[in-house]
Amino acid sequence: MKDGIIEASKIKLQKSKKEILDVEHFQLAQGEVRAVIGPNGAGKSTLLQVLALLQRPSSGQLFFRGEIVNSKNILSIRRRMAVVFQEALLLDTTVYKNVASGLQIRGHRKKEIDGLVWEWLERLGIRSLAHRPARFLSGGESQRVSLARAFALEPEVLFLDEPFSPLDYPTKKGLIDELRDILQATRISTILVTHDYHEIPVLADSVTVLDRGKVIQSCSQQEIFQKPANDVVASLLGVAEKNRRPGR
Repeated sequence: MKDGIIEASKIKLQKSKKEILDVEHFQLAQGEVRAVIGPNGAGKSTLLQVLALLQRPSSGQLFFRGEIVNSKNILSIRRRMAVVFQEALLLDTTVYKNVASGLQIRGHRKKEIDGLVWEWLERLGIRSLAHRPARFLSGGESQRVSLARAFALEPEVLFLDEPFSPLDYPTKKGLIDELRDILQATRISTILVTHDYHEIPVLADSVTVLDRGKVIQSCSQQEIFQKPANDVVASLLGVAEKNRRPGR
């Protein structure tokens, strides 16, 4: 895998004899932002959890920087990743302590923690909230704290599981624009699960489309808007049914 950071091969996941995932191949290049889209129940969040090593597949292989993931190295590799979920899962303490929590768990020194926390509070515009209890934050503020906590870990791969879906449009737009600038500056390899196709041109370099657990298209974000593979992809991209025509 040239310049690759994550690769998945022949990944299958079954629950209660039902096939949730059947992904022949998936890869994320170094510095790439890849969006994962699909209908409800397509397996998007499940794939993210498998790639983030939070859920074990029934079969298949995962590679991180060319090294196969196994029971001996899974914890050390997981510590090189960070995940931001749809709901801001914050501790019942101050904003500062929430952002510092991951660094403390990973054994960083106090001086290093302090520097990283203040840096990301500043970059995400929430420095003034540092000593405020997290339970009193708005939805947008809470998600900024979640992002600050993730970026402070300096991950090699960032996983974003529909982090903007609970937010109102003005809050969402401002945060997406800021995230775009941060990802362009840091070049952190990122997987973004989203149901909002408007986020793709702003944030993503490439797109993978899932339907019923299978990859039905994987390409650049420019190509997917110009050549959606089928009606499912076209509908996910907001193309009205009356404007779709089959052709070659």
